[in-house]
Amino acid sequence: MIAALGTVKHATIQFFQPRGLPTMKVKLVALTALVALTSNIANANEPIVVNQAVTEKEALTAQQAWCAALLDINAAYEKDGKVAARALAEKVIDSAYAYQMGAVLFKPTLTVNPQTFRPTRAGALSYFVGGDPSFPADTGFALKGWRKCEPVTSAIFLDGNSAITMGKVHFTDKNGKVTTVDKTWGYVKDDAGNLRINLHHSSLEYQPK
Repeated sequence: MIAALGTVKHATIQFFQPRGLPTMKVKLVALTALVALTSNIANANEPIVVNQAVTEKEALTAQQAWCAALLDINAAYEKDGKVAARALAEKVIDSAYAYQMGAVLFKPTLTVNPQTFRPTRAGALSYFVGGDPSFPADTGFALKGWRKCEPVTSAIFLDGNSAITMGKVHFTDKNGKVTTVDKTWGYVKDDAGNLRINLHHSSLEYQPK
């Protein structure tokens, strides 16, 4: 096969060789073209690999992104008011959480019975920015003057296209007061490969008497 290719190449060179062009240079050009063609054929035969596995880096990045989004919502509230904060919160929820895929197992920090859990988008939105008469106890967790949000991860469990992280998150408000919560996030990748929160549990640290 190699000899046959070489013969065809040589014949092509002799047929198309311009007058005055050195034979060696023409052969080098032809060899380069043949290598490129062989490489393209090899690439065309390579299988398409779809890997939806969640990596440690992706899980840690998602935690940081959640904190950044919380601070952005508060900043929008302080600069442009509650309407702007609500609009941003809706975008954050739609991009970060998995409500499009079904119920999200969301247990926020500051909720009470009978609305402790927020498996719906409306419940999550109300928790972050308040203003929904269906959730009268919500005052807007994202609107409390936060200046810093720092996750400290204790453990990560990776399992294919899903992941669970556990640790603490330190919230610092505009007066410098720090509130620390114990937090667990569960993540799953959607069909587009985006990491989404399908589990979010948060609680204040236990204070022994």
